[in-house]
Amino acid sequence: MTLSNQQKTEDVAAGIRKRVFLHTMRNNGGYLSQACSAAESLAFLYNEALKLGEPTLPKVPLPFAGVPSAHNPDAFTGAGYHGAFAPEYDRFIISPAHYALVIYSALIQMGRMDEHALDHFNRDGGSVEMIGAEHSPGMEVTTGSLAQGLSMAAGVAWARKKKGEPGKVWVYMSDGEFQEGQTWECLAAMSYHGIDNVRVVVDVNRQQCDGAMSSVLDLGDLAARVASFGVTCRSIDGHDLDTFRKAADSAEPGKPLIILANTSPYQGMDFLKKRFPRLHYVRFKSAEERQEMQTAIAAELGVDEAEIARA
Repeated sequence: MTLSNQQKTEDVAAGIRKRVFLHTMRNNGGYLSQACSAAESLAFLYNEALKLGEPTLPKVPLPFAGVPSAHNPDAFTGAGYHGAFAPEYDRFIISPAHYALVIYSALIQMGRMDEHALDHFNRDGGSVEMIGAEHSPGMEVTTGSLAQGLSMAAGVAWARKKKGEPGKVWVYMSDGEFQEGQTWECLAAMSYHGIDNVRVVVDVNRQQCDGAMSSVLDLGDLAARVASFGVTCRSIDGHDLDTFRKAADSAEPGKPLIILANTSPYQGMDFLKKRFPRLHYVRFKSAEERQEMQTAIAAELGVDEAEIARA
């Protein structure tokens, strides 16, 4: 069966931000700005767009069982939290593995993982890794260096199309992956082969590890460049759910759909503007800095600071 949404998508987005914020404060650092930019995207995908079955893995994450191989029957991929690989269900490939904390928070918010699953985060021998791998919750493939996820998703989608499977293949990417040649090669291949069962959502937050993308390798008019490859490209406000719904429903026959979700790396947490453009990973240099951020963002999100102290 397909799990129906029991929450408003806006509430799912708010829950994702809150969970990532609480974890970041409790652990003195985390990928916080990714929750700001990605919350609506992931809330929309998990709560509305994706057709997924019930999870096939336990809600309490399993320890790492080794890499998949013909000689390791205990190995698993985190895709089990997206349900079975049945023809009628969608597949969801997550390319930027450093969004793992945000993905875990989304899975918990959707009831696909245990409420306390983040207690296993980044523990030795565990599967809930800080940088997700193929065994991490929600992850189906190891995307390694950025930009590998789209190519793997295209291969899965092409095979599904040839088999006549109705399920779509959704991909979540970051805009930094368009600084890699493999992404453009994949767009060309998908367009040429008419792989139209692919749906791609890109978090265009214009940030990367070394700062603002404009100061590292500017992408120029990304929408025009993507569209020039013969795909359907929609550039939208990534925090506007109605616009998301329209874009997701605008696929054209014979073409993959690419949704460029233009987002803010401090959406819902305006205090982070003080750290701009160094927002890729948020950690604290002093107790005073941590307390200032905690108090300010807790107020923005409507979080009781006493909740942060509770494990």
